[in-house]
Amino acid sequence: MKFDTKFLTRTALLLAVTLMVQYLKMPQLITGSLVNAMLVIASGAVGVFSGITIGLLTPVIALLVGILKFPPMVPFIMAGNALYVWLYSSQKNAMIGVPLAAVAKYAWLSISVVYILNWFGIRVPAPVVQAFTLPQLFTALLGGAIGLTVIFLLQRSFAKEKEM
Repeated sequence: MKFDTKFLTRTALLLAVTLMVQYLKMPQLITGSLVNAMLVIASGAVGVFSGITIGLLTPVIALLVGILKFPPMVPFIMAGNALYVWLYSSQKNAMIGVPLAAVAKYAWLSISVVYILNWFGIRVPAPVVQAFTLPQLFTALLGGAIGLTVIFLLQRSFAKEKEM
């Protein structure tokens, strides 16, 4: 993987689109699915490090601009996003990679919000627990499906462009 101008430009563009999605403040199912789609698109179209970079930056930026209201979750979301991208990217078959990554991210965030934060004595409000458990599985699966569809369409478009 080369970290050249092309990598930086594409990653920055995909990060900007991801941040715009977050700023729209739509329901969790829509926003979460689209953010996960962007992680899959970045890792599939640019590379695993692009997806991980976006996955690490988005929760921090969401906290800084007031979208994320529970700061203790930031490192857990970052780790969950990185895990999602890495597991998806590590599979040769994307149809296995997305569900595997989605279940892992869901499990990680659920364990984090229900158990790990409590071990540190952090009281987690019920709406936060609710947001970071089962909905995470749905948004990761739906986002993965959207991301794979976009990658497929991009690859077809690029292939047709090369033929011309």
